[in-house]
This record gives sequence, structure tokens and C-alpha cells, in this order.
Amino acid sequence: MVPILPAFAATITGSVRITDSSDTHVRNDKDYSGVAIWLQRANGPAPPLRPIAAQMAQRKKQFVPRVLAVPAGSTVAFPNFDPIFHNVFSSYSGQVFDVGLYPPRTDQKVRFHRPGVVFVFCNIHPTMSAVIVVVDTPYMAVSGSDGSFFIEGVEAGDYRLRIFYERATQQVLQSLERNVSVNSETISLPPIEISESGYMQAPHKNKYGKDYPAVIEDRPMYPAGRKP
Repeated sequence: MVPILPAFAATITGSVRITDSSDTHVRNDKDYSGVAIWLQRANGPAPPLRPIAAQMAQRKKQFVPRVLAVPAGSTVAFPNFDPIFHNVFSSYSGQVFDVGLYPPRTDQKVRFHRPGVVFVFCNIHPTMSAVIVVVDTPYMAVSGSDGSFFIEGVEAGDYRLRIFYERATQQVLQSLERNVSVNSETISLPPIEISESGYMQAPHKNKYGKDYPAVIEDRPMYPAGRKP
């Protein structure tokens, strides 16, 4: 009897570099984080999704991490580690949701049912924004500050490499897509250069479709006798 050998699981490595940026962290600090990369099967049956439980925290009026990539069906928790109230929401087509106003040391969870790009905001603090990239594949990564990324456990086959970066146009992102044939246990991709040229940021509205107030009044919540 011929033994059945286990299929290998490949590791895909690569790096991104961002050019033509107006962001000082990118220009001066060479911070290339926040690029989502994923592999979609080009032919044959799609690999089964493996939904996960992920977290996007609120700390110091920021979302941490600012960019998440998760398989469809995953649940993301939004714990509030600030001493003030937050209200996480999205009014974009990736998935519309509104968890409502909630206090410190609590969290809310949202399940993301379908693939898409979800832009996340706080209804109280206009400077807070984040992105959740929901994909129909288990093979995904988000670049680190040095631009590096790796995707583990990839089955053999032919894939389409896709990319999302918040400050790049759709035309730029489509031009960076490429075919990847996974036929060895380690594959190192050529560097990916992403230009911000042509991107224009538009201010977002609150969850009611209106402008944020000029003065933000935080609602602190501290235990008796304690201050931040």
C-alpha cells in the first residue's frame, strides 16, 4: 500500500514600500504598516474559511490595531480601554453597524458576514478611524512597520495576490495584483511598491450623516476618588 503523504503548507513572504506619501510617519519614519495582502484561489475549489476572534481596541482615542484583515464569518471585539465613552460604527457598504455608546472597561462585538472593506469610526471622536478588510480566504496578512508580511499554511495551487491600502486609489491597487503559483514550501515575493499619488482624503460624517461638532465633549467615567 502506497502511503498518503501530507500536502505541504507553504509560507509566503514579502514586503511593501509606500511612495509619494504626504504622511510624515511614512516619509520620515519609513512606516509601511497597514497594508492588507491576501491570496484568492485562481482555480479549483476555494480553501475552507477559518473564522477567527479578533480585537480592535480603543486606546488614547485611537483604534489599535488600525488595520485588521479577517476571514468572512469572523468576530471582532472593540474593547474600550479609555476612561471615556466611545461609539464604534460604520456606515459604509462593507458592513453597516453601530454598537452604540458604551463605557470604559466594556466591549462590543461585531460579526463580519461577507467580504468587503469596512471603514470604522467613532461617533464621538472624528479623528478616530480604522479599516477591517474582510476576505473570502484563510490566507491573509497585514504589513508591519518595516513593510514586511508573511502568510503561513498556504496550500499548493494557483492564486491571485490582492492588496488593500487606505491611501491608494483603486486603479493603483488593481495594477499591483499578480498571479502566484504555490509549489514550494517557501516563496519570497518581489517587493511591492504602492504609490499614494492621486489619493484624496474626504472627511467623514458621523453616524447620522452630519458633521461632527466643533467642540468634542468627552464623557469621562472614573471610579469614585480616582482620576486618569
